[in-house]
Amino acid sequence: MSTNAERVVRDFLTAWPRKNVDELMSFFAPDAVYHNVPVQPLVGSAAIRGAFQGFCDMMNEGIELDVLHVVSNGDVVMAERIDRFRWNGRRLDLPVCGVFEVRAGKIVKFRDYFNYPSWYEATGAPL
Repeated sequence: MSTNAERVVRDFLTAWPRKNVDELMSFFAPDAVYHNVPVQPLVGSAAIRGAFQGFCDMMNEGIELDVLHVVSNGDVVMAERIDRFRWNGRRLDLPVCGVFEVRAGKIVKFRDYFNYPSWYEATGAPL
């Protein structure tokens, strides 16, 4: 049985292929923290929006998040997935594990764990 927090996270992950940054941001509290664990965390809507816009702009041929497993306990949700990025005839299938904390129906903390060198070698783009 899924929790409300799990539903929020699943809906957020499902929204990525549409690359609508306003929609993606609608899942977040204004003071949320987004941390791609190999780099510094981003705090607040403006910083998170900038990162999401950068992903959407760069991945001009598509973004798909293939969710493999979801585990939730109260307001904490973990989602193992393969993030599939497509841009300029290139592709990267990146294994990722995300940890989300949800309060009052909004994501307040989002941490993604992945192999940063795999991202950088494929894209040449720092996060």
